[in-house]
Amino acid sequence: MSVIILPTAYLAPVSYYKYLVNTPVVIEQHAFYVKQTYANRCQIATANGVENLTIPVEHQAHKVAIKDVQISEHSNWQLMHWRAIEAAYNSTPFFDYYKDDLEPFFQHRFTSLLDFNLRIQTTILDLLGFESTVTLSDSYKEEYHSGEIDLREAYHPKKKAVPLDVHFEHQNYYQVFNHKFGFLPDLSIIDLLFNMGNEARLILKK
Repeated sequence: MSVIILPTAYLAPVSYYKYLVNTPVVIEQHAFYVKQTYANRCQIATANGVENLTIPVEHQAHKVAIKDVQISEHSNWQLMHWRAIEAAYNSTPFFDYYKDDLEPFFQHRFTSLLDFNLRIQTTILDLLGFESTVTLSDSYKEEYHSGEIDLREAYHPKKKAVPLDVHFEHQNYYQVFNHKFGFLPDLSIIDLLFNMGNEARLILKK
């Protein structure tokens, strides 16, 4: 089975989690941080459509590896993000079931962006009934070769949903705002979790 190389991601899209639970994954930690990517941004469905939630990071005078990116202390982003998530998903079937496991991530201070992403990712995998088996890259490679699929540049909020090609299919599921916007593909994993509960596991494994 091929190894998938992924960037780190904040509450990553559903397709990202399909790779996490179905294939061996290496998360890139030595590449330079790039603004306006899923490294510190996720997309949720709200009553007004898709909303971006962005974790503020400390500005750097020079390029910095993603493993060294620090979360900014100069804004109340955690409270704002949790309020947005609660407003968007409090009417979903499973928000109350999972909120106590996720809310602490928006209450306790974190400094490392990579550490925060990995910790919340591990919790979500646990809620879904999967063990976290990802590894981190040992060094930066310009190119990957046979048996390795490089998706480091594939995930970006301004791009369309990641084409899964022969690996997986995007699958529609119930969304609370479906009647307003139709199905919104490849949103944050929490959209699937809060809307589908335990059935999210079946969707990710298909």
